[in-house]
Amino acid sequence: MARWLPRSADLTRFCQKLNRVKTLEDDMMETSFNRCLSTIDLTLLGIGGMVGSGLYVLTGTVAKEIAGPAVIISFIIAGFASLLAALCYAEFGARVPKTGSAYMFTYVSVGEIWAFLIGWNVLLEYMIGGAAVARAWSGYLDSIFNHKIKNFTETHVGAWQVPFLAHYPDFLAAAILLVATTFISFGAKVSSWLNHVFSAISMGVILFILIMGFVLAQPKNWGAQEGGFTPHGLSGIMAGTATCFYAFVGFDVIAASSEEARNPQKAVPRAIAFSLGLATGAYILVSMVLTLMVPWHTLDPDSALADAFYRRGYSWAGFLVAAGSICAMNTVLLSNLFSLPRIVYAMAEDGLFFQVFSRVHPRTQVPVIGIVVFGLLMALLALIFDLEALVQFLSIGTLLAYTFVAASIIVLRFQQQKVDAPVQPAGSQPSPEPLPPREGPATGELKEYESFSDKLQLVDGNKSKEHREPGQLKAAFEPYLEFLSDCYPGEVVTVAVVTLMVSAICLCSILVFGNTHLHLPTWSYSLLLVLFSLGFLLSLLLIWAHEQQRSTQTFQIPLVPLSPALSIVLNIYLMLKLSYMTWLRFAIWLILGLLVYFGYGIWHSKENLREPRPQRVSARYVVFPSGSLEETVQAVQPSLQPATG
Repeated sequence: MARWLPRSADLTRFCQKLNRVKTLEDDMMETSFNRCLSTIDLTLLGIGGMVGSGLYVLTGTVAKEIAGPAVIISFIIAGFASLLAALCYAEFGARVPKTGSAYMFTYVSVGEIWAFLIGWNVLLEYMIGGAAVARAWSGYLDSIFNHKIKNFTETHVGAWQVPFLAHYPDFLAAAILLVATTFISFGAKVSSWLNHVFSAISMGVILFILIMGFVLAQPKNWGAQEGGFTPHGLSGIMAGTATCFYAFVGFDVIAASSEEARNPQKAVPRAIAFSLGLATGAYILVSMVLTLMVPWHTLDPDSALADAFYRRGYSWAGFLVAAGSICAMNTVLLSNLFSLPRIVYAMAEDGLFFQVFSRVHPRTQVPVIGIVVFGLLMALLALIFDLEALVQFLSIGTLLAYTFVAASIIVLRFQQQKVDAPVQPAGSQPSPEPLPPREGPATGELKEYESFSDKLQLVDGNKSKEHREPGQLKAAFEPYLEFLSDCYPGEVVTVAVVTLMVSAICLCSILVFGNTHLHLPTWSYSLLLVLFSLGFLLSLLLIWAHEQQRSTQTFQIPLVPLSPALSIVLNIYLMLKLSYMTWLRFAIWLILGLLVYFGYGIWHSKENLREPRPQRVSARYVVFPSGSLEETVQAVQPSLQPATG
């Protein structure tokens, strides 16, 4: 029976396959896409992804039901929290100007299976998000015409009473998705131009709302007689922050479009900063005028802005607000349809998803097959499915992507630059390559290694102590952490990042479930908080004690590893606040993704094809402290010539 068990070497090789990272091309500006998008184009794409129907609906809902006028503070905190994630995307988008967004960033720094799962979740997130926006668009237009579209459909087509299906087929939502798919397939420039038109109308309406709103403002609506500025206190502000955070989801469309940017090193960080700043300002100012126009507790959550103007005697302004809302939803729709096929293209181009989706149309220079197929799937979802139960699923996919991108930033900053080995012809003898200088063990004992490619970079003890590579212990900490100096550069950092994430999960679990579900006594609750906080801080300090990569010409997020670590904690906390049904659906989708990966992706991965084929030579490499690496290898490597006689 023991012979059926996998050997340790096989298990090691299998784990290495799962965690292999993507090899980037020497010229990352080379692409089959059309690099035609400017900073303004990317900025408007980001604004279109963030400033959608949430501006017209979310502000009123949070103000009335959660935070009151203090929704302004909720948006400020949520904007800052989103900034932490956005800066991580900005650094990656500038350093790796390839389409794929969070999937690509995870692949080049963490590993293949994690990248696939991130891409798999983002794929579903965009499909559900696009379909949900289309149904909201349809419902909003239907409400303007007193639900005549809904009544006509139910009368002539019929109504359904089936779980998970909508009450009636929404042909209008499906039609708008098909029209948007057609425009997106014409190319990035057409998509950008269409987004410009809708964004200009939307921003014009927002400007009108702000001017009219401040003219009609009544400061007494923040007074004590109306409940004050913070009627629900700090808890209301923080609960509002958790909801407002999702209003800023959408800036990743900029990172997904970096392969079509003219100058991604500068355009991507600037576009993310400009779009997030403008979106945050719009949410804060609209919340301000809304709660100053009418008392916060009298707001209509479904159409707060239009209702506020109607109650102040400007019913005609409601039509402008409706036009702005529809245009804003159009920009979100375009953002989803623009990003999704490009992420699918990136996965297919790497061999992890079906190869047909990696084809780029020679004329329009966009992945037309991916756009059409996933546009049709979105239209089908919007036509027949009840999406209200699935909308919460959007949050977990986004937060998981944010978490892995933040962790990837830390790993990448403390990683040495990888140098691609030349591909050897089949059957040829591998020749020793010049090795990058690495600081080896300080001991004088004889070392014997089984793997030539993995272990020999440890040698070269004569390296100068003044110049330290990324991932090595800083000289100031070496006397105190001398036992870590023999580790690979970056190895301790990787372990510390994993420990940091585990500590963050445990810490957030205690904060979320400690008093409610676990019913912990006060002493154990406090003790666990202290222990996991210490684990988090010690991991952070251990990472900081190592050398980072030198400053590059592209944008870099400041205060690494602190900024990404704060983003990780916040994202994990918000994920744990989601319902258990969301986690159950997430687990089912993950299982489906793993079936696709192990059934197709792992075998067709381009990194799998790059791996050297196993040689028939059996050799052991003995490295003497006094000898040079190349001479020793040539002396002990067995000859490949066949024996005679």
